[in-house]
Amino acid sequence: MSLLVGKPAPEFTTRAYYQGAFKDISLSDFKGKWIILMFYPGDFTFVCATEVAAAAEDHEAFESLGATTITISVDSPHVHKAWKEQELSEMTQKPVTFPMASDGAGKVGTLYGVYDEEQQIDHRGCFIIDPDGNLQAVLINNPMVGRSFEEVFRLLTGLIHVRKNKMEALPCGWLPGDKVLVPSPDMVGQIHGVWNTSNMSIGKMKKEEGGAIWTSDRMRIQVDK
Repeated sequence: MSLLVGKPAPEFTTRAYYQGAFKDISLSDFKGKWIILMFYPGDFTFVCATEVAAAAEDHEAFESLGATTITISVDSPHVHKAWKEQELSEMTQKPVTFPMASDGAGKVGTLYGVYDEEQQIDHRGCFIIDPDGNLQAVLINNPMVGRSFEEVFRLLTGLIHVRKNKMEALPCGWLPGDKVLVPSPDMVGQIHGVWNTSNMSIGKMKKEEGGAIWTSDRMRIQVDK
């Protein structure tokens, strides 16, 4: 099954550890909310622990935007409960209140194109689904690199903005409060009149003695010669 932005996200029903109980959940249970569906390789692993703890830390912020998180891996709901109590509770002061779903046979991961049959894990995939149940963003990356919830939050706020303001488009690196674009025939070939790289919120490369530095308000990376 191919995934297309703007088209319905694949429906599923699976077991989960949620609200202190083992229960079935369906994607459609959360229709009417924005959904951050977050696949990860496994409980009691390294990068995954940092991500799910961060998801708990940031969940209140996502809820303030009308969104909920669903985390999902091949682990059973019982393992999710043990992981939450033994490790995640030591990594963040915020409780895990979102569903921790189980994909034991990889069926949900297969629907979303992240299940690896050889390794029998779900790869690190993040899918943003709108209140109508349509897929609006897909992020899949190497399992050794953790995701940035800052970027997920930025994407979500952008998607909410264009849903409410259908005549607007958001340029590279857009953050809430930044300049937006209002596409029109008159703008063709004239983007430079309303936007250029000086408007970017993201960083820039600066040459310095001994190398170069890529820097922004949020990040600094040394690039040696």
